[in-house]
Amino acid sequence: MRLLVTGAAGFIGTNFVRQALGSRRERVGRLVAVDVLTYAGNYANLADLDGDPVFRFVKADIADAPAMAALVREERIDTLVNFAAESHVDRSIEDAAPFLRTNVHGTIALLEAVRGLAGFRCFLHVSTDEVYGTIPTGRATEDAPLRPSSPYAASKAAADGFVQAYATTYGVPAAITRCSNNYGPYQFPEKLIPLFVTNAFAGEPLPLYGDGMQVRDWIHVADHCEALWHVLGLGVTDAPVFNVSAHNETPNREVTTAILRLTGRGADLVRHVTDRPGHDRRYALDASRLRATGWTSRRAFADGLAETVAWYRDHRAWWDDVKSGAYRDYYERMYGARLRTATS
Repeated sequence: MRLLVTGAAGFIGTNFVRQALGSRRERVGRLVAVDVLTYAGNYANLADLDGDPVFRFVKADIADAPAMAALVREERIDTLVNFAAESHVDRSIEDAAPFLRTNVHGTIALLEAVRGLAGFRCFLHVSTDEVYGTIPTGRATEDAPLRPSSPYAASKAAADGFVQAYATTYGVPAAITRCSNNYGPYQFPEKLIPLFVTNAFAGEPLPLYGDGMQVRDWIHVADHCEALWHVLGLGVTDAPVFNVSAHNETPNREVTTAILRLTGRGADLVRHVTDRPGHDRRYALDASRLRATGWTSRRAFADGLAETVAWYRDHRAWWDDVKSGAYRDYYERMYGARLRTATS
């Protein structure tokens, strides 16, 4: 395939690209990686791929419609995997505008770039379980109503709708995946696991929201990427939705305890801070539809978390660099006041 990967220097995009040029290399004739390199896009994640004859990196904004259309045609793209997104809920609460631009307008620009393109195979749109909102009991199926609680989740729900609309109205071959919370290497340390792991290694407080009993459904990023390859191999084109889940529902408090054990730190680092506004209490996905096609997750959460902690232990230079400069300003805005009024 002639593959365009957007958001390629971000967490999941990086892992997908590295998998594409590793274990999935036989399926890739050309891979064009696009990223605008905002705070969460790190070119260092991909720099060692320079010189690979099938790889090209392009710094570009997916919301730049003329640039995306030109790139798709220049490279004769036949498959597009869209990871590009503003994805941090706390940042969306602080300012929703970038989420509208990238997640909605950017998705439309990409859809326009491939609309009517001869030989185009699939627009794979990578979405999130957060579009369903909180799930008090059971697990959300793909047919569950969308009840986004945050500006981030609302922007992703809107993008999902545009992908489905372009498939129905214009015949753009497409599929949508909605995945549970990812963890693994190269994750920017604003999400719970990399934030707590790196803070623990540095001996800094772990700001745990509220009572820490919010439940998340964790999946290792490698399992998620393998699910995406599986969906690409199904040949679906009419924008079906597939939930992607490893069924690892775990309260944040338990994840925190495991991180402390794996990093050799004590519970005295934990600080219970003021909860996030509109914080969903529980996410849980029913992935039966995808599993019925032959996919299954491979990594137990305990094993995957241990591997992830080991990766951050071995790559301190990577996250020391990431957590410098503007990151410190963000951290103070997000957690400074919370930590000053926190309880142990």
